[in-house]
Amino acid sequence: MPGNELSLQVVMINLNYPLLKPVRILLLPFSLIYGLIVYIRNWLFDVKFFQSASFNLPLICIGNLSVGGTGKSPMVEFLIENLKDRFNVAILSRGYKRRTRGYALATGITNALEIGDEPMQFFNKYPEVTIAVGEERIVAIPQLLHDRPDTQVIILDDAFQHRYVKAGYNILLTDVNNLFTRDWFLPTGDLRDQKKSYLRANLIVVTKCPPDLSLAEKHRLIREINPAPYQQLFFSAIRYGEPYQIIRKDIYMPQAETEVLLITGIANPGPLKKHLEETFREYDELAYSDHHIFSIDDLNYILKRFNQMPSQQKIMLTTEKDAVRLLKFSHQLQELPLYVIPITPVFLFHEENEFTRLITTFIQDFPDQA
Repeated sequence: MPGNELSLQVVMINLNYPLLKPVRILLLPFSLIYGLIVYIRNWLFDVKFFQSASFNLPLICIGNLSVGGTGKSPMVEFLIENLKDRFNVAILSRGYKRRTRGYALATGITNALEIGDEPMQFFNKYPEVTIAVGEERIVAIPQLLHDRPDTQVIILDDAFQHRYVKAGYNILLTDVNNLFTRDWFLPTGDLRDQKKSYLRANLIVVTKCPPDLSLAEKHRLIREINPAPYQQLFFSAIRYGEPYQIIRKDIYMPQAETEVLLITGIANPGPLKKHLEETFREYDELAYSDHHIFSIDDLNYILKRFNQMPSQQKIMLTTEKDAVRLLKFSHQLQELPLYVIPITPVFLFHEENEFTRLITTFIQDFPDQA
């Protein structure tokens, strides 16, 4: 890693950039303080004043340098799909915005309030995979291995900044519409880590790219990110699956004339809204804060807004992450036209096999896996 000197950069702020609006620019002094704190913390880890613990099994970290949605959950699911039939996989998340603390293992009676919406989403889709949560990964990993001693690989969800545990393999995600190279520290921008921290990654994935990303644009992005010689850079787009009814799971075949009420409580609904614009005649949106916990009043308001829509051909649509926070109303939702739209990452330029090969090679070549 390059030297530890703090670079005092001249901040060139583009007012058209959505994350650097004038109101947030007024918070620049706080960003400088935050950036200094991040720099000092990283430096203390780099000089080993703060120690990072290693474990004798493969740890794969998926994370980012910014707040907001970069596609971590779909990437975790992509890894589950590609690894679960070959290895005993476990997922360890923080369990953001859950109403419990400490280590918890997902079971058949667990709900999203206990472990968080994303871990609950993983467990609902992959009940055969070990799903656990814990704010302090250095404490949670031994507990997970005690509960599941046959675990062969642990995927650390959103743990790039959790440096008390040293992952053997780091996958860094950055949204093509919000590259870390163009961002600034919170609260003026969305960075929660130094830009140069990208050098800790083994793989970098530029997410949410247009499916028709050109080779010229690919090479321009490579030059901008400037990966180190030991890093490999990949590009992925979002693929939307067929919506399914939230309780009964029956599939809805999209029709252009359908009117849609979109219900979201996620960090970045922009790509989904763009997809709806291309798929349906008209849609309306009820946008809640990220990880919003839906109440019965919320549900009643959603139904009121839906009933006010004039079209006879209409549905409600939500994300998989939001769906796990709505399932507590399963009795009310049983017969309603509330559909969930799944998403998966799609690697561009025919590089999916290379991406999965690198991951599986790391696991297979890990010393204790021999």
